[in-house]
Amino acid sequence: MPVPTRHRKQSVLRRLVIPAAALSALAYFGFHALNGELGLVGRARIEHQVRDLEAQLGNLIAERQHLHARVSLLRSESLNPDMVDERARLNLNLAHVNDLTIMRPSASRN
Repeated sequence: MPVPTRHRKQSVLRRLVIPAAALSALAYFGFHALNGELGLVGRARIEHQVRDLEAQLGNLIAERQHLHARVSLLRSESLNPDMVDERARLNLNLAHVNDLTIMRPSASRN
């Protein structure tokens, strides 16, 4: 005698498991496509950082060129040693042993 095949009616919950899992995976990847580090919002944030860093790089390049120009003035080929000695003594408030010093009264004294 053949065994009759039993057909079970699928429950509503069982029919919704796969679509719910697919929908949740789609929502997860969709959320990260928009808000993730490399998503649309993250990309705008990265582009803003790139603009800020490029502006900072421009400022640093200009400062470096300015410092390079000032350092090139201190090279021995383009430097007057007497001028350097005079500026150093003036800034350090020093005098050489053989220098003649003339003391003038200051303007505050009468």
